[in-house]
Amino acid sequence: MNNRLSFALWSLAAVLSVGVAIFSYRFIPRVGPMSPEILGNLYANPWLTLHAAGAGTALLTGPFQFLPALRRRRSVHRWVGRTYATSCLVGGAAGFALAFGTTAGPVAGLGFGLLAPAWIYTTTQGWRTARAGRFDEHRRWMIRSFALTFAAVTLRLYLPLGVIAGLTFEQIYVATAWISWIPNLLVAELYLLRERSRLQPA
Repeated sequence: MNNRLSFALWSLAAVLSVGVAIFSYRFIPRVGPMSPEILGNLYANPWLTLHAAGAGTALLTGPFQFLPALRRRRSVHRWVGRTYATSCLVGGAAGFALAFGTTAGPVAGLGFGLLAPAWIYTTTQGWRTARAGRFDEHRRWMIRSFALTFAAVTLRLYLPLGVIAGLTFEQIYVATAWISWIPNLLVAELYLLRERSRLQPA
């Protein structure tokens, strides 16, 4: 992948991530239009606020960790990384609680319930490998982590497509509980596999 295409894709992901982060922060003071299905979650208090704060901050900080210029400034990269990892852990734990309280049914609950520990695990592995000085592994785990963080973006991209297709909100929500994150993770794994094969000697 050439540098121009890489930067274009990064820019698109960063703009979408920051936009969704700002949009998500409204759940903290509960202002603006909000879906009654989301507010009707059995465990909305306090978990919705914690999830919005954690996921929003992860989206806000995550894209910039992939910038070479920031990675070269190790102290900045380290502190932003700690903020990102902590935000993922808070957002993931709160998301796990919310999965049990969803009003969209057990299929949606299971989808989001599996996303949460996957998000926590990949982020924790990224943190552990960085602490151990295994930076190549660290980078791979953080790519996986951000692919799952980006589920907040892909979920919102799929919502209008479901509306156009004539699906109900509940049908859309059940589908996005799975397709918002599994394809993201598959794309990340394919990217890492291709990168690994390219670096191997012929």
